[in-house]
Amino acid sequence: MSEAFIYELKIPLDRVAVLIGQKGDVKRQLETLTHATINVDSQEGEVRLSGTDPLNLYALREIVRAIGRGFSPEIAQLLLKQDYGYEQINILDYAATKNAMLRLKGRVIGEEGKSRRTIEELSECFVSVYGKTVGLIGQLEWLPLARRAIESLLAGSPHATVYRWLERRRKEMRRPQ
Repeated sequence: MSEAFIYELKIPLDRVAVLIGQKGDVKRQLETLTHATINVDSQEGEVRLSGTDPLNLYALREIVRAIGRGFSPEIAQLLLKQDYGYEQINILDYAATKNAMLRLKGRVIGEEGKSRRTIEELSECFVSVYGKTVGLIGQLEWLPLARRAIESLLAGSPHATVYRWLERRRKEMRRPQ
């Protein structure tokens, strides 16, 4: 008898339907891919994950966290790949008031999503601004770049400065060693 591992986490109620999917297809697909069981309390938003493979279960936990923070199940499933990771930045670490938080969310998203799209293109990471957090999914080598870019914007750096920095770092990383 192999040992069972369990994670319990909470996701926002409006993201429960996304995790479950139409007729339970997302939940079923995730269970199949990770060989784990997902139990969802759709009234409370509580999710219980259990399985015997700790690595698959950890990946599943990160996928559920990412879906809970606004990512689509398709993008969140990239976390099943070994070289992908998920990071979360709390906007409240940079904002003292609700108005400041809304302003900072606007800085990260940009006019018609332009800032978010530019950061996604330059860092090759996916960005989701949801509630009081900014979520990032990307290859492990690129995640620190995306994180620093978002944190710089939240700290008040001009957009152009952040984009130039990202472009320079991107060229450095692409250059053969």
